[in-house]
Amino acid sequence: MKIISRLRNVSVQDLTERTGVSEVTIRKDLTILEEAGLVVRTHGGAQLAEDITVMRDLESRSGDHVSEKRQIASLAARLVSGGDTIYLDSGSTCALLAEQIVGMSLRVVTNSIAVMNALVGAHGITLFSIGGSYRREAGSFVGPLALENVKEFQIETCFVGATGVSGRGVFSSQNILESQLKSEILNVSRRRIVLADTSKFSTAAFSIFARTGDVDVIIAEHDFEDAASLRELGIEVLLADQPESV
Repeated sequence: MKIISRLRNVSVQDLTERTGVSEVTIRKDLTILEEAGLVVRTHGGAQLAEDITVMRDLESRSGDHVSEKRQIASLAARLVSGGDTIYLDSGSTCALLAEQIVGMSLRVVTNSIAVMNALVGAHGITLFSIGGSYRREAGSFVGPLALENVKEFQIETCFVGATGVSGRGVFSSQNILESQLKSEILNVSRRRIVLADTSKFSTAAFSIFARTGDVDVIIAEHDFEDAASLRELGIEVLLADQPESV
């Protein structure tokens, strides 16, 4: 699975040469991985599973619910203090958050091209980018190299997006590689914050990256129906149009 995660698209012959395992065994293993939803079989090989109908490119997604996302980003910026080391995820709300902190003095770690572009000219920002495999549809770097690089950082506060947020405290993403990176970011961060607009509420995406206990704060809109449920689970919920709750 590590080889497929790194290369994304592989042939049976390539896997045989890399592992020394017979083609028959490789085909059986790919069938098992496909049944688990981890890969999609192709002619002569397999590729990493991904729901392309849901994962649209970043330019398209960034225009959705933009007003709500700006409100969320504005509240999130108030949780950042000068001198902090923070992580900004590849979601469109995090890109808007990056615009809010341009004038601050911070260390910012990110896997997002949009965040890098927003902060590259900011004199007070020390910018650290995570290497890895580039996902054009999300404008992000992911994969084994990104996971290893993240372990070298100690993050004060991380801001991550979610494709799905449930009242049971389950946070999910549509892409396995994105989920793996989000999980690792949560592991190395002291304060863990999820940003979610209305479209993410009561939604279950393909790959779970966090559950109750993995997230400290969620910032959402005023009509977040699962706010009470998540608070009962011990997650702090901040509503973007109620600044007095900060």
